[in-house]
Amino acid sequence: MSQKILVVDDEADVVDLLTMNLRGSGFATVTAENGAVALTKARAELPSLIVLDLMLPQMSGLEVCKALKKDTATSHIPIIMLTAKAEEVDKIVGLELGADDYVTKPFSPRELVLRVKSVLRRGKEKGPTAEKLTIGELLVDHAKHEVLISGHRIELTATEFKLLALLMERRGRVQGRDRLLNDVWGYESVIDTRTVDTHVRRLREKLGKCANYIETVRGVGYRIVEQLPPAVEQAA
Repeated sequence: MSQKILVVDDEADVVDLLTMNLRGSGFATVTAENGAVALTKARAELPSLIVLDLMLPQMSGLEVCKALKKDTATSHIPIIMLTAKAEEVDKIVGLELGADDYVTKPFSPRELVLRVKSVLRRGKEKGPTAEKLTIGELLVDHAKHEVLISGHRIELTATEFKLLALLMERRGRVQGRDRLLNDVWGYESVIDTRTVDTHVRRLREKLGKCANYIETVRGVGYRIVEQLPPAVEQAA
């Protein structure tokens, strides 16, 4: 049975382009032209993934994303945001609300299909081998799919959780942006390494006092350090 993709956009030509390419790659599609219809169809169809435009009539894509992620019946459905906006804040807000990825218009249909396949493939992959990964006050519990700092749970998106778990599994080893795109996002070719930087920046904001466990290796990527720098420890 073909996986079903819900395409949400108020531009008919964009919907036609996406449905044609998705069907050509073996997916079944359903469509919605505004936010209200998107919510109704998502709840009725329970698609495998949603391609969601941010600029929609009646309800914005961000509002739709928020509603879907709050509903236990639809919270598991991965979302790729589609937007003409180039502002970083829109992407960060969408990712914070639980979206799995974003594509900025104008886009390549092949790139969009690749991202759809990658997000779906990520959902099937197993997490880290170790049930619990700890560094200082930071704990990643894979069995419970939660992250604790000093015993207090912090909310992460599925992608943020996988990114943090992977970095902690490979602590001390530098992970290049292209490697992270492949291992976390499932991309077989480098598309846009800014995706990694956006997620790391947002992850650091959520980690608070533990943010400095993620070290930037300039021009290469990121790694988890075994302990916080002295200046950070003294300030804690």
